[in-house]
Amino acid sequence: MIFSDIAKAIGQIGDPRFRRVLFLGIGLTLALLVAAYAAFLGLLTWIDPASFDLPFLGPNAFVGGLLSWGSIVLMLVLSIFLMIPVASAITSLFLEDVADAVEVRHYPHLPPAPRVSWGDAIRDTLSFLGLLIGVNLVALLFLPLYWFAAPLVFYLINGFLLGREYFTVAALRREGRVQAKALRRRHMGEIWFAGTLMAIPLTIPVLNLLVPILGAATFTHLYHRIAVRT
Repeated sequence: MIFSDIAKAIGQIGDPRFRRVLFLGIGLTLALLVAAYAAFLGLLTWIDPASFDLPFLGPNAFVGGLLSWGSIVLMLVLSIFLMIPVASAITSLFLEDVADAVEVRHYPHLPPAPRVSWGDAIRDTLSFLGLLIGVNLVALLFLPLYWFAAPLVFYLINGFLLGREYFTVAALRREGRVQAKALRRRHMGEIWFAGTLMAIPLTIPVLNLLVPILGAATFTHLYHRIAVRT
């Protein structure tokens, strides 16, 4: 049944509302990275590295040029690693639109779901991003202990986190926070397995940008299956 949920989500990937969320996530992420780089350049200008005095050489403009070009390389490298988690976090702010699109197409008999407030959405998104980064950093520190099983550990850890997040997004709209958490605990095995399947594309460039959208759509279907039999 989980594979059926994923197939339905993939089958709707061309939905204009899905594309809107994807483009919003990528566009806002690029804008954020550009703004961060502009702020970094502003800090370098304020420090004025070109006026640094080197022992026996005096003021040296070469240092300023080196730091400026180094900052470009640094931001390009950081953007490679930050693009995915930041895009995923920003996209998560709009995952309710994905769930709405799924319900309009596949569950038209349901009344419109109440919207989660922007404050709650931002709080949940930042909490998820912090947890995602924190847990993966801790796992990275212990990598020498389980290097032989690193891919499996990566998929299991991120599968748990993704399943937890996307099921909550889907269930919260219909059940409320307390009941959504109760449902998640009761069906954690199924949710974890589905989340692990969502974690696999995280290692595939470009495709990983679709993970939040496919995850939200898949778990909307999964939630409705669970809700029917609960």
